[in-house]
Amino acid sequence: MAGSTALRPAPDPLRWAVLAILSGSLLIISMDATILNVAFPSLVADLRPGSVEQLWIIDSYALALSGLLVTAGALGDRWGRKRLLLVGFAIFALASLLAVAATAAWHVIAARVLLGVGGAAIMPSTLTILRQVFTDARERAFAYAVWSAVFGGGMALGPVVGGLLVQSHGWQSAFLLNVPIAVAVIGFGLWLLPESRSPRSGAWDWPGVGLSIVGMGTLAGGVKQLGKGGVGDPVAWVLLVVAALTLTVFVRRQLRLANPLLQVRLFTDRAFSMAATAIFLGMLGLGAALFLLSQWFQYVQGYSPVSAGLHLLPAPIALILASMFVPSLMHRFPPRNVLAIGLALMALGLALPWIGQHFRDVDYALVGTSLAVVGLGVGTLATVASVVLMSSAPAADSGGAAAIDETAYELGAALGVAILGSMASALYRADLPDLDLDSADAAAVRESIGDASVVADRLGASALLGRAGDAFTAAMTPTFLVGGVVALVAAVLAWRLIPRDLEPAPDAH
Repeated sequence: MAGSTALRPAPDPLRWAVLAILSGSLLIISMDATILNVAFPSLVADLRPGSVEQLWIIDSYALALSGLLVTAGALGDRWGRKRLLLVGFAIFALASLLAVAATAAWHVIAARVLLGVGGAAIMPSTLTILRQVFTDARERAFAYAVWSAVFGGGMALGPVVGGLLVQSHGWQSAFLLNVPIAVAVIGFGLWLLPESRSPRSGAWDWPGVGLSIVGMGTLAGGVKQLGKGGVGDPVAWVLLVVAALTLTVFVRRQLRLANPLLQVRLFTDRAFSMAATAIFLGMLGLGAALFLLSQWFQYVQGYSPVSAGLHLLPAPIALILASMFVPSLMHRFPPRNVLAIGLALMALGLALPWIGQHFRDVDYALVGTSLAVVGLGVGTLATVASVVLMSSAPAADSGGAAAIDETAYELGAALGVAILGSMASALYRADLPDLDLDSADAAAVRESIGDASVVADRLGASALLGRAGDAFTAAMTPTFLVGGVVALVAAVLAWRLIPRDLEPAPDAH
């Protein structure tokens, strides 16, 4: 131990400035995933996109981001993480300006694709640079905690910030916000960020790049289509089958290569696999909660989009607070215990609305408490899981490990909306009473709470919206309970599968 301490690199004197730069960079990436939700109605009213174009405007960012994360992680390891991050921000700023200047729907779609490309270049580099500059275990845990807080908090703050901007300056402001931040990060990054690469070499795996892009893109697309069309949607299952086949070929190829694009053998480490699973399940529950509650606030409680965003704030506030306290807990207790506690807190938070519905008392006091407890749980588990995941991977594979970390965030949130959102929709339709409406209006009401609101407004039938709201509340609460049960199972698995005395993987300096 004395020898390993002596060989440890001296702390980077600029490490806290690096953390500030990377946190600011990550904030706009995570906010961009959700900020368009509030700006979208204004954009549709201005550009008049068709229904297919609307879907592409929403989904193109996440599809490009998910499809390119693995490739970007490997490219940063070989080409340079700092260089890739700064190029990513240049693409991000250019794409934002293109979106601001858009006069047609396809302009926005192209800009959103470029934003996803830029985001994929930026995200893996943030974690790998943090790993490089923070050589002390305690400081590194704190840096990862800040990373988790910024990422999770940014996703939840996106609708709030977007609503305030759009309300005052139009939908273009949601994109324009990115430009000064990107320019500042590039300027300070050129000056302060260190460069690093993986010591590995070898031919670039172009077939692997194609397989990863197709596999991850169709996986993300299938998950999103499942959320829109439900389990009976054939397009969703075609995409998921293509994803399964393509990713199977990709994994088999990576196992045969001496210098793979992604070191898939990382998943043979139980701590690494369980950490990725915990992030995935945490975002699954948080994504579903934010999706369902944003509808509940607007359609059942009658809040405006901005007000709905503000009422979601207990989750990101609690998430940020938890992330700040978790590093000290990890130095006093085994990481597996802290991770299991985070998942258990999340399970409790998701169960609270179901308990309230059981007693016929679901109000904002209960929902706000639920959001705060879920935020505490997600902040705890995401911080511990990121530390465990990154420390379980050798430094030479840190780009791939970071890509897996961020893919778990993206797919978890999307799958939460798809699976739990679909479950809530099915329960909503089952809980609706018989409707004294013509067939077209009745079908619309049964389609979703949003369509029920449109029909009720057109007919001037407030009682209809009240019945639909009761059905939505009755459907939402058991859906939350299912998410809580999944989190509780994950807590047991984390406690049993992650070694009590977890040792970080050796760094390759």
